[in-house]
Amino acid sequence: MITIKNLSKRFTTEEVETTALNNINFDIKQGEFVAIMGPSGCGKSTLLNTLGMLDSPSEGHYLFNSEDVAGYSESQLASIRKKNIGFIFQSFNLIDELNVEENVELALLYHNISKSERRQRVAEVLEKVGISHRAKHMPSQLSGGQQQRVAVARAVVGKQRLILADEPTGNLDSEHGREVMEMLQQLNKEGTTIIMVTHSPEHAEYADRVINLFDGEVVVQDLRAVS
Repeated sequence: MITIKNLSKRFTTEEVETTALNNINFDIKQGEFVAIMGPSGCGKSTLLNTLGMLDSPSEGHYLFNSEDVAGYSESQLASIRKKNIGFIFQSFNLIDELNVEENVELALLYHNISKSERRQRVAEVLEKVGISHRAKHMPSQLSGGQQQRVAVARAVVGKQRLILADEPTGNLDSEHGREVMEMLQQLNKEGTTIIMVTHSPEHAEYADRVINLFDGEVVVQDLRAVS
């Protein structure tokens, strides 16, 4: 599904050039669950943004479904991203003025889908993540764990094949964090590819493989024995 070849990312100002990613190489197959780990500032979020086509590499190749997207324009990247990639963030990123249903439906508004089908998909995915009983509630009326369930629903409602999760349990207590990880694991078992940035060795245990970064480079790729 994904092939990264000699990929580098640099950020340049008038005074300094910073290398965030340096000659990265790896592959991710359709249906894998991959955790990305490493110390703060090692390039994890930059890598996730690049994989999510929110940022472009300075050098190298990014093959997504055998298509090299490294040099694509923002409009080309947005089209591929919209059809294929869902995002889950640490801070939930829900819109306070919209209820649960409306927050999830928002992810479908840029697809060519009728209103009735949008409502059906939203109802199905809210049931799937166990939050349908809160469909009319506002984000402020939900716990952190419930808000992250809504965020997961929003990420998968478009039937995206790839989910990118940036510290999805970072703002949750241990119980709610475990619930979110079990949801992601179930989505993966159903065929969704998941790439997750995490600081938690416990949550990395849910992944098939761990990619460890240090100073913008891949230092270890650990294939896990997952039951």
